[in-house]
Amino acid sequence: MAGVRTGRRPNIFDTDGHPHPAENATAVAVLVTGLAAFVLGLIIRNSHTAPAVHIITTILGLFALVVGMVVQMLSSTRNQRIVIVAGIIAGFVGLAIALSRGGLVG
Repeated sequence: MAGVRTGRRPNIFDTDGHPHPAENATAVAVLVTGLAAFVLGLIIRNSHTAPAVHIITTILGLFALVVGMVVQMLSSTRNQRIVIVAGIIAGFVGLAIALSRGGLVG
């Protein structure tokens, strides 16, 4: 069969041809925590929630922001940077909403 690939399937983040499993995992972790902080921030903004939700949202947003900034400096490919920046922005918005509603104090 002509045109059939054999071997390892290329990863969408590894556009330079080299595997970066740790960097890929942290990029996805920043995106997931940033989106979680964003969604929880929207829930806080639109309904009355328990103080624990404010604290969790603040911690998730702060994690996405700080870890995202560090991982951004260590990233190797453009696709990793795109995912990291999306996570940083979502985490920042969630953090800002949580801080406006009480932050770590609840």
